[in-house]
Amino acid sequence: MTQWVENPTGGRDRGPVAVARAWAEVLVRPRRFFRAGVAPGDQAPGLIFAAVVVLIEELTRLALIPNVYPVVAGQPVASRALFLALAVVLVMPAALHLTAALQTLILMATAPDRGGVSETVQVLAYSTAPCVFAGPAIPELRVACTAVGALLLVVGTAEVHDLPYWKAVPVVAVPAAIVFGYGFRGFGAASAVLAEVGVSLPF
Repeated sequence: MTQWVENPTGGRDRGPVAVARAWAEVLVRPRRFFRAGVAPGDQAPGLIFAAVVVLIEELTRLALIPNVYPVVAGQPVASRALFLALAVVLVMPAALHLTAALQTLILMATAPDRGGVSETVQVLAYSTAPCVFAGPAIPELRVACTAVGALLLVVGTAEVHDLPYWKAVPVVAVPAAIVFGYGFRGFGAASAVLAEVGVSLPF
């Protein structure tokens, strides 16, 4: 499913500057970004983008929250490096592609003019942009990051797959729950926020 395109038409540039520019653009001008920056078959920049987001988010957690990862064989430094590498290199791409496959199945029944799986992967990847700030143990901040990420997923799905916004919302509900509710711990943060006012969530 992961495909590198040498000269993609309308795809994203490579390199750290391009990643930073994509991050700013998707937050400031999401509709324009998704229309111009998502190209068929050009998954590589999106996957790198999501990997950088997860890396920054997890590094922040490691720096600010004690005992985030378990210690293996009495080697705390090696254990942190191992779990960080697993999160960025294995868990993130696998979860992204599985969620994109699920999203594609949902789109098959709702979007006759939909884009391909590659475009769906890219929309999911770039929608994670606000989650670079989701690392600190501040439930309100994490709720805000994951809520904005879910909103970007709605915008990207509507723009790339040619859907009206009222239809895009239910289409992305389950993928958004997987990526932002569980993957970036938005549900847990929302439960913590609501618990402060005496309200509990069923998840």
